[in-house]
Amino acid sequence: MTAEQLNIYCKNIDEYVPVSGGETLLEIYERIKERIDLTPICAHVNNKTEDLHFPVYKPNMVEFLDLSSPSGQRVYVRSLCMVLYKAMLDVCPAMRLRMRHSVSNGYYAMIVDKDEHEVEPAAKLVEDIKARMQSIVEEDLPFVRRQRLTRDVRKMFLDAGLLDKVELLDTSDEIYSVYYTLGDTADSYYGNLAPSTGALKVFDLVKYHNGMLLLGPDLNNPGKARRPSRQDKMLEAFDNYLKFNEVVGITNVADLNRAVLDGKTSMLINVAEALHDANFSRIADEIASRYRQGKARIVLIAGPSSSGKTTSSRRLAIQLMINRIIPQVISLDNYFVDREATPKDENGEYDYESLYALDLDLFNTDLRRLIAGEEVEMPTYDFATGRRVFKGDKMRLGENNVLLIEGIHGLNPELTAQIPEDQKFRLYVSALTTLTIDDHNWVPTTDNRLLRRIIRDHKYRGSNALDTIARWPSVRRGEEKWIFPFQENADATFNSSLLFELGVMKDYAVPLLRKVPRNVPEFAEAVRLLTFLSYFLPISEEQIPSTSLLREFLGGSSFHY
Repeated sequence: MTAEQLNIYCKNIDEYVPVSGGETLLEIYERIKERIDLTPICAHVNNKTEDLHFPVYKPNMVEFLDLSSPSGQRVYVRSLCMVLYKAMLDVCPAMRLRMRHSVSNGYYAMIVDKDEHEVEPAAKLVEDIKARMQSIVEEDLPFVRRQRLTRDVRKMFLDAGLLDKVELLDTSDEIYSVYYTLGDTADSYYGNLAPSTGALKVFDLVKYHNGMLLLGPDLNNPGKARRPSRQDKMLEAFDNYLKFNEVVGITNVADLNRAVLDGKTSMLINVAEALHDANFSRIADEIASRYRQGKARIVLIAGPSSSGKTTSSRRLAIQLMINRIIPQVISLDNYFVDREATPKDENGEYDYESLYALDLDLFNTDLRRLIAGEEVEMPTYDFATGRRVFKGDKMRLGENNVLLIEGIHGLNPELTAQIPEDQKFRLYVSALTTLTIDDHNWVPTTDNRLLRRIIRDHKYRGSNALDTIARWPSVRRGEEKWIFPFQENADATFNSSLLFELGVMKDYAVPLLRKVPRNVPEFAEAVRLLTFLSYFLPISEEQIPSTSLLREFLGGSSFHY
């Protein structure tokens, strides 16, 4: 095939573009950039994310992507992490970088000494590392993707003191492994990086608690870095689980895989489930203590999609009953306004996730009357007609009753604005994943939840992975608007993640993800999740109890949903 015969289809301009065999995506973009209204950081090639150094040797469908796309955002953040790693090596070569998790609009990073002790950095050190990052960006150094025999990559990481990456490679059966170089620094990431550091002009690095917070661009104002938000309670919840991880000796995927290879998963499952029991018991004890003081008559449970709110409600109810407190349950769905009064979203569709899809006045009136000891006729929402109806269902709070209300708006003060604060106990439930792939690659909480939802939607709702992935951006927008801004209002946070769950979900999720067709945009997300799951060795579900929160998604639960 000659250069004249080789064409790619560029979605950005809806045209075929002639290319020479071996031309990179970046070189192709440079020839047509005047016709493309964005500056790319990566691209989709046949609906699979590739970096801009990807060479083209055959006809492909190409879409150049910038920071406005989820793929572009991930590439930007991963690339920033490598710049941070190189800057740390340059400024304090005796120390190591450990990326923890996302929090407070950024990414929490720790500094670790040669003895594996986390060291709180002085403000001056953080400023020096940030200054070095800025100079690396100004140098516009290329990120170079390389691939070598796994044994050679292992030795390179061993020599660099990256033992976490060595251990991960030791549990892999890949013959070749991919890594990146930035100047004289080598590192590995489970996704593509930017073409060069010059693409990363917008960022910030600030001292944060005992470490540093890496901040990427504000998507609403891409020329500015995001500002930290206060999430002290979330950070405390993460820290508590990190301490648990260290006690059981499972802090990253290599540790988890080693437990699988050593036949220790039963012990790990039992300990992780016992921790859930202990946390439900602690929260129930706190509610009971307030209840006996004449407070906390209403327990509001909120959290994002697939966080396990339903099982959490059931298990909390059991612990409350052990405390001689009997929950009565109210469904927020029954307080929807009539369909024609429902707010609409930006696409003109009914927005049932909006707070204002609920009849707040009636809801608060019923709560006040129930707290006062009155009998209340409870509404039922008829989804077929889009109308609220009354069927004679009555409720009265007895001497040992509390109201248990599960819904996404539970932490929003406006939901229960007419109820005294001391009568409310707010519980936030989320799968705050504390496992890391290695010191520079964390496991995003949202990926854990998405995998749960893919499995659940297939099992209980007849949806395939394509449908769930396609809906996920809309779900995430609703969470960003209606849930995450109110996290810090919680009286308690329950971390619903389980250390072993990604190993268990692998066998469920992989066949579903492999069915996502190549000719749809969602294929890129399916490939990314498959790559992510490839790091985990599978774990059998046989030892998971029927009361486990994970059963809400896998099936086999003893609770009725």
